[in-house]
Amino acid sequence: MGHIDVSTVEYTLSDGRLLLNDVSFRVGDGAKVALIGPNGSGKTTLIRMICGDLKPDKGSVSITGGLGVMRQFIGSVRDESTVRDMLISVAPKAVRDAAAKIDETEKLMNAESTEKSQMNYAQALIDWGDAGGYEFEVLWDKCCTEMLGKPFDEVSHRLVNTLSGGEQKKLVLRALLEGPEEVLLLDEPDNYLDVPSKRWLEKVVSETKKTVLFVSHDRELLENTATRIVTLEQGINGNTAWVHGGKFSTWHEARSARNERFAELLLRWEQEHQRLIDLVKTLQVQAASSPDMASKYHAMQTRLRKFEEAGAPEAPPVEQDVKVALKGGRTGLRALTFENVSIGTLTQPFNFEVFFGDRIAVLGKNGTGKSHFLRLISGDETVSYSGNFKIGARVEIGYFAQTHSHPEFEGKTLLEILWELHSLQLGPAKSVLRRYEIDQQANQKFTSLSGGQQARFQVLLLELAGDTLLLLDEPTDNLDLASAESLENALDRYEGTVISVTHDRWFTRGFNRFLVFGKDGGVYESPEPVFDH
Repeated sequence: MGHIDVSTVEYTLSDGRLLLNDVSFRVGDGAKVALIGPNGSGKTTLIRMICGDLKPDKGSVSITGGLGVMRQFIGSVRDESTVRDMLISVAPKAVRDAAAKIDETEKLMNAESTEKSQMNYAQALIDWGDAGGYEFEVLWDKCCTEMLGKPFDEVSHRLVNTLSGGEQKKLVLRALLEGPEEVLLLDEPDNYLDVPSKRWLEKVVSETKKTVLFVSHDRELLENTATRIVTLEQGINGNTAWVHGGKFSTWHEARSARNERFAELLLRWEQEHQRLIDLVKTLQVQAASSPDMASKYHAMQTRLRKFEEAGAPEAPPVEQDVKVALKGGRTGLRALTFENVSIGTLTQPFNFEVFFGDRIAVLGKNGTGKSHFLRLISGDETVSYSGNFKIGARVEIGYFAQTHSHPEFEGKTLLEILWELHSLQLGPAKSVLRRYEIDQQANQKFTSLSGGQQARFQVLLLELAGDTLLLLDEPTDNLDLASAESLENALDRYEGTVISVTHDRWFTRGFNRFLVFGKDGGVYESPEPVFDH
């Protein structure tokens, strides 16, 4: 078995700001621990430290049992990377080095075809065997057969970008679970997974004997998998870690109670501090007119100094305060009507009506046409369909794109976008960005933002537009917990109609109608959420 020990870690950013301050926690043998925290709290930096990509300024990170890592973006090794490249990238270092040597000597042999180059290639093959490469090929064969339905030999040279994001994630995770490392670090393992795949993820992570630390914003995954939760909390003097020893369903209550205790202790300290200051001032006046009071005055000065030297208790963490305020308006009773509509070759013809005020969750496996459905409604003329599709009176459509794909924002800062779309000058623009906690990114280009920041900015644009029908394609995928909950609360208050594609089971609880895109092409309404048809 293995474990991760993070001990009193401190890290300062290049601009001098203290990002992590005295961060400590342990992931014990066989534990399943989640790492959560708001965007900008230092999760990525801490992950890089655990991976060995970055060293802390103070403190230490130690790992026993070997570390297997699933990065957030798997297919980014290079554009032309293959399935073989991807699997090698998550193998132990000895295997990675031996594979690189094979590639290098093979290219040289093909270019020169000399005896020396042939001997070097032969030696590289021997080294590959000594590093355990052939054993790993057997392991990868098992993984490819299970996850892709074909043996490793048939898919090894297939380009990674021909696999779906979910296929990439599942293949890499299966390889890590079968591999020799006893400790796994999984960064957003649920991204791109549909609900059946998320249930598979929960099952394999819960059942493995390996030690697992994972980062996720999926609240159902947190609830069903994590036995402990490490929270990076924002503080005035750097971000710290708090460990909740229970499940996610008790996390909010425990954190609220803890923060209330901190606030109460700090208030008592401040009250006592003020009382001592007042006593010192009173005794100072009395000592000036009565020498007998001088000793009491000096004693009280000493008491105040020692009280201040002991320091104030820990302040409560800085709470996120993302304020989503979606504005809508009344429309005709029938917002959308579909008569014998089929979307390309993805769906069979279906009929469906959307009424004002509906909260409709669009469910189904990846590749069944859900995103095409939203794009059709949004007016995307590249979506092929047949049948009759009608938009009701006073329906103004706002669209949140899953991929955050906005070519019109290319090279533009947030302030420039807000000026062009809504004529917001610097003051008002900064004000609305502050409500979404992205005012510090006002002069950053949209494409340089994190996924969570892009998602919040997209929601902000929906708010400013005031549309009466919102199309949301996986809106909570990259939102941290506080932002997702703020969006949910805003949707509850929103006067208008909402249609959302989602694989977020927790988010689905806020909807009252469920439109299912089946894998056989059928589209039908269900009285309750259906995720695996």
